Amino acid sequence: MAVDGPKKKAVHFGAGNIGRGFVACFLHNSGYEVVFADVVDSLIDKINSSPSYKVIEVGSEGTTENTITNYRAINSKTHEEDLINEIATAEVVTCSVGPNILKFIAPVIAKGIDRRSSDDAPLHVIACENAIGATDTLAKHIKDPRNTAPERLQDHHLRARYANSAIDRIVPAQDPNAGLDVTLEKFFEWVVDKTPFQDVGIPSIEGINWVDNLAPFIERKLYTVNTGHATAAYHGYNRRKRTVYDALQDKAIMAEVRGALMETKNLIVSKHEFEEDDQAAYVEKIIKRIGNPHLEDAVER
Repeated sequence: MAVDGPKKKAVHFGAGNIGRGFVACFLHNSGYEVVFADVVDSLIDKINSSPSYKVIEVGSEGTTENTITNYRAINSKTHEEDLINEIATAEVVTCSVGPNILKFIAPVIAKGIDRRSSDDAPLHVIACENAIGATDTLAKHIKDPRNTAPERLQDHHLRARYANSAIDRIVPAQDPNAGLDVTLEKFFEWVVDKTPFQDVGIPSIEGINWVDNLAPFIERKLYTVNTGHATAAYHGYNRRKRTVYDALQDKAIMAEVRGALMETKNLIVSKHEFEEDDQAAYVEKIIKRIGNPHLEDAVER
């Protein structure tokens, strides 16, 4: 069961590179109008004055471009009432603001949810952060008595549902002259727990892998992609390498990366019962990804 319709709207908090280049791209390709919420005046002005921007995917097999249209931006700092109305009439709310910022976006989301009618389909809320249980964290802040009156919690589930997710895509530092355009790798993974949505309709969003048990995918990603990336970058920085690609050309650094990922492979296989051969192949794919020479991924990032 999918949430479809001629006019679908998603509100996305965080109009930075991940928001524009990853999440909004998939929402756009799935037929949603995207309303960005941010606090950076210059970025909001640029978004509202630009009818389109490009998402450029690079890899060894070539480069592809997506043109993104049908979006707007609202300053959540100065136009809160407008943002509340957008949330109250949206199908989906997503965010890529950083785990520490979730508590700051929760109050306005709570107000938008409270304004929704219980007769409408619930709002689908998905936090897209590098953190375990980020949507649960956001939901906890939204349901805090300071943001939602306790008497409104009894039927809150009729107005909003919350699903945790795991996202995986390398978005390097961008050319300062790129404008709104975003360059990123071709590979992506966006895994979302479908169980909170099953009785009210799973949103039709291209690219999401809907699963019943998210935990294995989150930990596999954090302890393979992030661990491998960080290991290469830390050792690369210490050895004065410029990019992660440069770092991985150093045999000593590559050995450190493989050593770290061998330890995490054993943990992941033991804990989550992934096949050892499958996890070994995943490790090789990740090493190739983080060493993508087309990304210009500086070790400092």
